[in-house]
Amino acid sequence: MKNRDHHQLAPTPPMGWNSWDCYGASITEAELLNNARFMAEHLRQYGWEYIVIDTSWYEPAIQGSIQVPFADLEMDNYGRLVPAANRFPSSFKDQGLTLIADQIHEMGLKFGLHIMRGIPRQAVHRDSPVYGSEATARQIADPSSVCSWNSYMYGVDPCKYGAYEYYKSIFELYASWGVDFIKLDDASFTGGGIGADPYSAQNELDLIRQALNSCGRKMVLSLSPGPAPRGEVTHLASVANMWRISADFWDDWKELRTAFDYCRLWEGVAQCGAWPDCDMLPIGRIGVDPVFEPAGA
Repeated sequence: MKNRDHHQLAPTPPMGWNSWDCYGASITEAELLNNARFMAEHLRQYGWEYIVIDTSWYEPAIQGSIQVPFADLEMDNYGRLVPAANRFPSSFKDQGLTLIADQIHEMGLKFGLHIMRGIPRQAVHRDSPVYGSEATARQIADPSSVCSWNSYMYGVDPCKYGAYEYYKSIFELYASWGVDFIKLDDASFTGGGIGADPYSAQNELDLIRQALNSCGRKMVLSLSPGPAPRGEVTHLASVANMWRISADFWDDWKELRTAFDYCRLWEGVAQCGAWPDCDMLPIGRIGVDPVFEPAGA
């Protein structure tokens, strides 16, 4: 599967704002829309257009960047994560993030969403049905594929019946909400622990690309975290528009110097619609939640 029609979505590197560096995982609807309004007024004319909600938008009790292990997540009957209504009140009556996306689009901007690779462990433990198939979450999950720094998900076994249908169902759901950009985490460098293959999700990424192609809406795909393996550039470009080449980057001289080393390593491989990603550019201390204390900020 080497269909690269997705390259047309990002002929130049996508530019925008992501909620993580400022709000950690606890962004609310009001905070999101206030930042969108500022971007529309002050930055859109210079090419900044994406407003992206980072992780844990489906966790009601999240505070700052502290993700409670095995927290209760908001989920529909098919194991698909949905917004926490206490943080995103416009999601009532199964609206999802549609009303937020509509407002962002009305500002002339585009809307993005962070997701973790895989299927919620909560769905697997409940053995939720997979929308559009006869399979269940337990049948498609790969419990050996776990992220060492996040407890939300199991990987999906791309060889199992129902795996494609699961990914197609979540991307169809996001398409119905009006999502334009997907930040897929635990993907370009999988967090499987010491000694694990850092690019173990390759086959799952192929499945994700296939599901995105068939969901009915064009979405930019950005892979995180880094460092993505330099030797996998051909495959990365075949599935994604962006891939992280470093771990999280903060306003710190050591990390800045390291960022230049990564840029040198990846020099010359960028192409139309497929971009090595140096991560967000933080300048100074920008976190607003005292719980959120990133190293080096």
